[in-house]
Formats: sequence, C-alpha cells, structure tokens
Amino acid sequence: MAIGKRTVKAREGVDREKLYALAEAVKMVKSRASAKFDETIEIAMNLGVDPRHADQMVRGVCNLPNGSGRTVRVGVFARGPKADEARAAGADVVGAEDLVEIVNGGKIDFDRCIATPDLMGLVGRLGKVLGPRGMMPNPRVGTVTMDVAGAVKAAKGGAVEFRVEKAGIVQAGVGKASFSEENLVQNIQAFIDAVQKAKPAGAKGTFVQRVALSSTMGPGLKIDTTTIAPTAQQ
Repeated sequence: MAIGKRTVKAREGVDREKLYALAEAVKMVKSRASAKFDETIEIAMNLGVDPRHADQMVRGVCNLPNGSGRTVRVGVFARGPKADEARAAGADVVGAEDLVEIVNGGKIDFDRCIATPDLMGLVGRLGKVLGPRGMMPNPRVGTVTMDVAGAVKAAKGGAVEFRVEKAGIVQAGVGKASFSEENLVQNIQAFIDAVQKAKPAGAKGTFVQRVALSSTMGPGLKIDTTTIAPTAQQ
C-alpha cells in the first residue's frame, strides 16, 4: 500500500529504534503533527504486569496539570440537591431512572460517567452497556462520589482515566499538538507518575518497561525512561 507524502515527511529523521529524551521526543512529535486538525498527543506504556491476575490490575486517574485539550461531555447519575450540584458544575447530562432508561436504550450522550453511591444499585444494571466502553463509575477513580461538583470539574478540567489492557499496555491522550512543549512535558510526567503510583502489589520486576509517544497521525517515538522526572520513576 502506498504511503502518503505527509506520512513520509513525518517519518523523516525518526529512528524507530532510538530511545529519545522526553523533551526531544515531545519536540519531534509536536513538529510532525501536520494534520488539518489539532492532533492529540498520545502516550503508550508497556507495563510488567499480567492484568488477567487481579493483583496485577493497574487502574487510576490522572489530573493533567495543563488539561487534556478535549471537550469532555459528562453524564451524572444523581437525584435532588446532588443533581442540582452536578448541573451547576457544568454536567452535560443529569438524571436517575430516566437516564438509566436512555442509556439502556443505547443512547450515550457523554464521554465520562459519574454517580452518587446511592444510585450505584441502579447504575449497576448498565454494566453491559457502560462496562465495555470503560465508562462504568468506579470509586477507585473518583467517579462514584458524593462530591459530584468536584468530580464534574475534574473531568472537565483534564482528568484522564487509565486502565491496563490485556497485553499490559496503558494508553492515553496527554494533550494536543497546539500545546507548548513545556506543557506537554508536564502532562506526560504527571501521567507517568500517576501510573507509577498505581503499581499493584503483584507486579514483579521492572514495572515500566517501555514508553512511546506519538500524535494521532504521526510516527511513534520510544522514550528513554531515565530522562523522565525522578518522581515519575520511583
């Protein structure tokens, strides 16, 4: 299959086997993001875990210091004053039984889902709908909470959830190509730090094995993990 001119140009000067310093990788990935839209800068981390074992599951949330650059639609399952709090905080969709019915019917008009603890009995019925999309509210990542206003603001402000995939890989968008290099580096370091802090008890050997950075349409660059801030390597 023929490779487009833009792809060829983006790959110029990229050594697929080299380990790049984080700042250098950010500069190269950012400069090669030449699509007509604001490309997402994406990180992929290969972890030394087997998520088939419960004690090796890696899951958490990271509040990116400079935001994600995404417009996130937030849905909240809440009643009464908590529903009012959610709306005031900027939630896009709020409801209880009515929202369960809508979601069960296949209409999911939000990207992030939050619920108050008292409604989890209701929301639990949506496991087959929300679960495969990674949208099921979970207290471990702060999406089952009485502080719905705080959770909505965090989701809108750049909170990124992560969960290890079957192959032991964690992936996430950590900003946009339009962000400054400094802001991207800060976001990436914060994300890696959050993943490190979520290291499970069952993890053996080297936890973070490989890290790669890319833009939506650009080539991937391998990161030299020794160039990541010390707090992200503990």
